[in-house]
Amino acid sequence: MHSTPPQIITPPGDKAVIELITPDRLNPYLGVCGGDDGAALALYRWNSDLAAAFFEPLGHLEIMLRNAVDARLVARQQRRGRSMEWYDDTALPLSGKARTDIVQAQQRAGRGGTITPRGKIIAELSFGFWRFLLARQYKTSLWPDLAGAFSHAPNRALTTVEDPVKRLHKFRNRIAHHEGIWHLPLEARRDDIQTVLGFIAPAAAVWVAEASRIDDVLARRP
Repeated sequence: MHSTPPQIITPPGDKAVIELITPDRLNPYLGVCGGDDGAALALYRWNSDLAAAFFEPLGHLEIMLRNAVDARLVARQQRRGRSMEWYDDTALPLSGKARTDIVQAQQRAGRGGTITPRGKIIAELSFGFWRFLLARQYKTSLWPDLAGAFSHAPNRALTTVEDPVKRLHKFRNRIAHHEGIWHLPLEARRDDIQTVLGFIAPAAAVWVAEASRIDDVLARRP
């Protein structure tokens, strides 16, 4: 005599939440939870906790990375006797996309109508802008100067820095677009954050790690 598997009954509250999240968005979660709505919602909530826990150190990384790279570009201008800001200097070998990003950042920063502090312009440049300054297209032009921003890296190879930054940029974009990260190699992305920060300044890596909630959230996987 065959036993009938127990029927999973979704509470009315869960049904309302599922409809608002949308079943399509929950399908990957339902797939690994055997169609159990409650378990899928628990996994979805844990994914949100993970995203929040990662977003904090990623935010610190973005700010420290851009300031470190900006400092090297400022030093580059000074060594070359260039008095204008690097982002205004057409002699700086930047791609057309980078130039467009700078113009848009300046427009956003200057919406108040007053003189725009340079720090506001730097802050308006996205993580993607800084990530692509570390791309291989700049290996012979900018990288010899930018390598100094990562003085604690084990070598001066561009790929040593670019590879983890590239992974983190892609990972951060998934979080920013509310996509699932629960199935990704999360410990590796945590380590990438610490690695890049350590390349910039070991003290920064320690400071960020001390307040990180990532390990606590990882330990609470449903």
